[in-house]
Amino acid sequence: MTRPLRAALTETCNAYPHMPESLAELHSLAGRLDEVREANLDHHQELIEQAAGLGVQVLCMGELFTAPYFALTRDPMWRMLSEEAVDGPTAQRMKPLAARHRMTLVAPIYEEDPRTGRYFNTAVVFGPDGDVLGRYRKTHIPEGTNEQGSFTETAYYERSDGALGEWPANISKNPYFPVFQTPLVKLGILICYDRHFPDAVQTVAQNGAELLLCPAVTFGAKSRRMWDLEFPTDAARHNLFIGGSNRKGSERPWNQEYFGASYFVGPNGPFPRVPAPPELVIADLDLDERVRPDPSGWNLPRDQRPEIY
Repeated sequence: MTRPLRAALTETCNAYPHMPESLAELHSLAGRLDEVREANLDHHQELIEQAAGLGVQVLCMGELFTAPYFALTRDPMWRMLSEEAVDGPTAQRMKPLAARHRMTLVAPIYEEDPRTGRYFNTAVVFGPDGDVLGRYRKTHIPEGTNEQGSFTETAYYERSDGALGEWPANISKNPYFPVFQTPLVKLGILICYDRHFPDAVQTVAQNGAELLLCPAVTFGAKSRRMWDLEFPTDAARHNLFIGGSNRKGSERPWNQEYFGASYFVGPNGPFPRVPAPPELVIADLDLDERVRPDPSGWNLPRDQRPEIY
């Protein structure tokens, strides 16, 4: 018995063709940020349509996919790119695409909450009927420097406030970590830096997730090393399927290189990529793998000792 699911990640970078060459020229974009978003929405619409032609049922786009990764420097101009999660321009594009292709879409955006005026790094989930199933707000926000560059995300958005709204599709009891009951899979989301926190993964798993999607923008030697270690460990430990999407390439004018390396992994190891265009990572998952006897002979839920922790 199998429960097949064909899932996809995007692995791309900013598609806007008119980026300035230098940081000093960035403010020439101030009146054209809608053009930046539209160029990236157009590019991702093409990827979604290609994925639909290959039978993809669930697709996750990259972190902050509507723009270059602007958090390498501090510039309040980028606040003008923020949008409302449920009825903003990205949502208006994704709703008919999800419905047309009968696909669950995860779209990570730069959100401004119209009720509070607060800013978040948010993934919006669109069901295959074109309806909004809910949203996840990034819980852990990084600020730091590695051997390649700096990241200043605290300048742009804050940690999740847990006010994710009431959504019938959300089956989680934790207000910070929703899990969405989609027609084919119970779906959890963490965004980039969240993946380093074991309690975050455990909470998503304990609240029913079968597939955890992690859109990211990450770079640097330690990040590259951990990218290959954390997801397989968490998938085995928590009996999950995990898909990690990382930006790939460099973006003017920062010219920071992102290593890509997006992949899917399950409790028993990584999945081969289905042949696809280079900016799509597609894998065939068998969700029933989670309920079969573990080939290692382990039974972690049976043998754990919560009374001593």
